[in-house]
Amino acid sequence: MQQVKNFTKILLLSFVTFFPLWHTSAIASDSQNTAVEKVVSTININTASAQELSEGLNGVGIKRAESIVQYRQTHGNFSSVDQLIAVKGIGEKVLEKNKPLIVVK
Repeated sequence: MQQVKNFTKILLLSFVTFFPLWHTSAIASDSQNTAVEKVVSTININTASAQELSEGLNGVGIKRAESIVQYRQTHGNFSSVDQLIAVKGIGEKVLEKNKPLIVVK
């Protein structure tokens, strides 16, 4: 009987010790996959709506996204990513953060 109690204690202790480690690694794995998905996806600044721009670009809210669309409607399509600097509210830092995400087609 004592052996069964000891075995149960060891089993319970092992479960309590190792389950949090397994759970933490599963969460870390999920967050890494999400980060990879965000890096791979790109956005075409000549065809994207303001909503798509605000959701797809870092540091670009709906107001800045609307400014990009307005600039595009007024001046025509962008021929390079660097032209975004001309849009009010888009500075060097925002442009540099988003260059890998932006395509011009």
